[in-house]
Amino acid sequence: MRNICLMLVALVLGGFIFYTSATGPFDSLVHRSVFLALVIGLGLLSFPLGAGKPWRPVGMVIDMLLAAGAITSCLYVTVKADEILTTLPWATTQDMLLAGILVVSILEVARRAIGWIFPVLVALGIAYALFGNHLSGPLSHRGFDTAFVTETVFLGDLGVWGMLLGVAATTIAAFVLFGSLLLHTGGGQTFIDLSMRIGGRSQGGAAKIATVASSLFAMVSGSAVANVATTGNFTIPMMKRLKYPSAFAGGVESVASTGGQIAPPILGAAAFIMAEILGISYVTIALAALLPAVLFYIAVFFTIHLVAVRRSLPLVPEADLPSWPDVLQFKRIVPIVAALGGLFGGVLKGYSIQYSAFMGIALLLLCYVIFGVLDRMPPRKMLRMLMSGLEDAGKGMVIIGVLLAGAQILVAMLNMTGIGVTLSTLVVGVAGEQLFLVALIVAGICLIMGMGIPTTAAYVLVAAVLAPALTRMGVEPLVAHLFVFYFATISVITPPVCIAVFVAAGIAQAGWLQVAGHAVRLGATTYIIPFLILAYPALIGMGGAWDITVAALRALAFVLAFAGVLGGARLTGRRWLDAAILSTVGVLAVLPGAAPGLVGVIGLFVLYGWAWSVGRRNQLQGASS
Repeated sequence: MRNICLMLVALVLGGFIFYTSATGPFDSLVHRSVFLALVIGLGLLSFPLGAGKPWRPVGMVIDMLLAAGAITSCLYVTVKADEILTTLPWATTQDMLLAGILVVSILEVARRAIGWIFPVLVALGIAYALFGNHLSGPLSHRGFDTAFVTETVFLGDLGVWGMLLGVAATTIAAFVLFGSLLLHTGGGQTFIDLSMRIGGRSQGGAAKIATVASSLFAMVSGSAVANVATTGNFTIPMMKRLKYPSAFAGGVESVASTGGQIAPPILGAAAFIMAEILGISYVTIALAALLPAVLFYIAVFFTIHLVAVRRSLPLVPEADLPSWPDVLQFKRIVPIVAALGGLFGGVLKGYSIQYSAFMGIALLLLCYVIFGVLDRMPPRKMLRMLMSGLEDAGKGMVIIGVLLAGAQILVAMLNMTGIGVTLSTLVVGVAGEQLFLVALIVAGICLIMGMGIPTTAAYVLVAAVLAPALTRMGVEPLVAHLFVFYFATISVITPPVCIAVFVAAGIAQAGWLQVAGHAVRLGATTYIIPFLILAYPALIGMGGAWDITVAALRALAFVLAFAGVLGGARLTGRRWLDAAILSTVGVLAVLPGAAPGLVGVIGLFVLYGWAWSVGRRNQLQGASS
């Protein structure tokens, strides 16, 4: 019975998103309250309290009470939307009760979906708003009573119904539906097969397959944990079957999947939120993130290649690889091209993001049905695939919906109390107006605040609290937001709370600390790229063509040198000397001034060219003898 209800609610939610993507959203409070009611109902069905436990009947009663209370609260706002927006009503006892039920429901669904850390942070934010006036020093504020907090959270568009939930209910929801349907209608297997052909027959091919597959999945999922769970169940067993160390296999998958959070077009859904916060277009955000994402994947790919050569990791057997004709079948490629073409075509034509996603979904479904009919696929099977895509999309939207609803509550409390400005002032005061020191402190706090929290919510939190510390130092807002976003993102592979690593370690059946060690080493460039963006804003498109080219060459030389040190590139045969040489040219490449940059860039490529020619010559001599 639960599965039927879950499928029905997921179908209603998917239909709601599909319809409003095509026709445009309803009035803001109406649209967001209906969306949140469906999301909470689906969340309680997807993550039932006490499932498999003897006390499940008690859990069912609690679930039904939470669902009834939360849906009533949402529909109350739906009905009174005009009154709320036009009269800004005073909070009554009934309003306080409904607001409390809704907040508890949001935090409880979030707890079941992602754990305790995020709900506790939101609860602390509310407690700080209510009782922070009892603190002393700079953290104290004038104090707010329950009625005022209710009016902010529940009876207006600054609290739970604010911008973050609005983005979740429109743009992000459309993208989640698009990605889920694309993967479940054959796109997922095509991505895996394509990545196998691209990387399978080179040294360390299985690890490169994981990197390519995760980057392709990133185009439509934008979630590190989802990437690990999806591609990792295929790539990690393959690496282990080829005798790769289990911890190394888990590390490769977790860091490759983390790239999905920083890779356009979705950026872990943060691109849409960043665009709203900064008041710039989504396309600008996606283009700004493109070059840093390319640098990340080049560094990871190169590091894996060097490790594979040094450890003589085996190639994937030809028999295990799909053939190119099979991968590039017309019926497999056309739906993907049509879906992505509809999406990007709509964006380029200036349509809204959600309408562009609708165009992509419509073309995808059309191609899927046509090829299904031509292949004589049973209608029941086609429908089952689509329903599976809708169900997965619904679960994805549950996590995003409750996270952003909760994050909006927390941001409202931070803004109301002024704690964000206070903390940014304290950071700048401690660093003594030194930009590099401010950036280091901000990076460290971002890593800590992002631990155990999905990237989108982590970004919202650090953007509200820490990005102002950088902008106060004269940093461009887009640079500041990308800086904090990167460090919030890589918290998923940074010990001790590294959720992507935990998932990969479970699949690999390896110790999470060993997996984290490999992940941090393979993804170490991600800790450096934000500082490169800070030093060279041209990396995100801020400047002319010449500035962007110079910045790209400097950054490329640096990440290749850094990857060479981490991967154990062989130049002289002495590990310490090779590391010293590569570190020197890498640092020269990014030092201010034309001369050191030129020496570093040219020196790096000359060194690698020389090492490749020597290795090639030795290989040919060995083959001839």
